[in-house]
Amino acid sequence: QVQLVESGGGLVQAGGSLRLSCAASRSILSFDYMGWYRQAPGKQRELVATITSGGTINYGDSVKGRFTISRDNAKNTMYLQMNSLKPEDTAVYYCTVKEAVRPSYYWGQGTRVTVSS
Repeated sequence: QVQLVESGGGLVQAGGSLRLSCAASRSILSFDYMGWYRQAPGKQRELVATITSGGTINYGDSVKGRFTISRDNAKNTMYLQMNSLKPEDTAVYYCTVKEAVRPSYYWGQGTRVTVSS
């Protein structure tokens, strides 16, 4: 089992920045896939950004150029730096990881981001 704890969400004005963190209960070197997804009220969960163990990064079209995903192996933590925030970025943000040795995905409890206009 893996526990993931997100933090860093909150209320911010449009144009502002937030940095989300996702702390894992064990070494993130054991994961070959890590990512951030978000779900806005009344909408389906959508991909925000992903990063593989090989360093391949992928962003959703709506956040390209504004968000940056990164990982700190020593701290067992993944980050999402969000700049130039827009009201449409308002959502609950979830982190997820996949174990390298088995097709098991784990999700955090989510952290809420609200962007006011």
